[in-house]
Amino acid sequence: MTYLATWIQSAVEEDFQRCFDRGEDLEVKNARLGDAIKWDEVGGLLLTGGGDISAEFHVDPLVGGSQIRRTDGVRDEWEFGAFKEARVRGLPILAICRGMQVMNLALGGSLHLDINGHDDREMRSLECQPLIYELGVEHRFEKVNSSHHQAIDRLAEGLVVEARHAKDEVIEQVRMIDYPWGLGVQYHPERGEIYAPLFEDFFFQIQRGGGSGNR
Repeated sequence: MTYLATWIQSAVEEDFQRCFDRGEDLEVKNARLGDAIKWDEVGGLLLTGGGDISAEFHVDPLVGGSQIRRTDGVRDEWEFGAFKEARVRGLPILAICRGMQVMNLALGGSLHLDINGHDDREMRSLECQPLIYELGVEHRFEKVNSSHHQAIDRLAEGLVVEARHAKDEVIEQVRMIDYPWGLGVQYHPERGEIYAPLFEDFFFQIQRGGGSGNR
């Protein structure tokens, strides 16, 4: 049995369960539910969407800190610690929306605290946001959904941009460099079938034994 460590809010559990059904012999450990997680048994880390990241986890002094809303310090502590643990072990990491922002902050980057045009209601479930990809990017989707009011500002060392919004150049996809497999996406692949190849690749990386938990 292979274990996937994550923190998933109750409101989106069904969306993710449809994705997990594609992973053979994969057992999900949801830290929000208090599931015990033994890192020598974990095969991968999934960082999911949610509220904003608390001010104390931002590297830069914050200007306009009031734009940070719906924080959860307990979740922040777990996710930043989990990212550090997974990175040390070389585990496959998929970071979604807020998760990509956690990844960037954990590696020393910074965030735009509030942006316009990426959180309209119809954008949350419809693939209507066009992206521009760099050459050689494996996972490409011509248009994606969008549901965020914060975004990467200064890109952390250790990350490379794979895609930007076609109109305002907001960073929408990043990859960890000099690392076995680590991908961050600002959109929500759990909400649509077109993103199935992304999850299939993630689960494949877990099953092949990306870190010490599978050796």
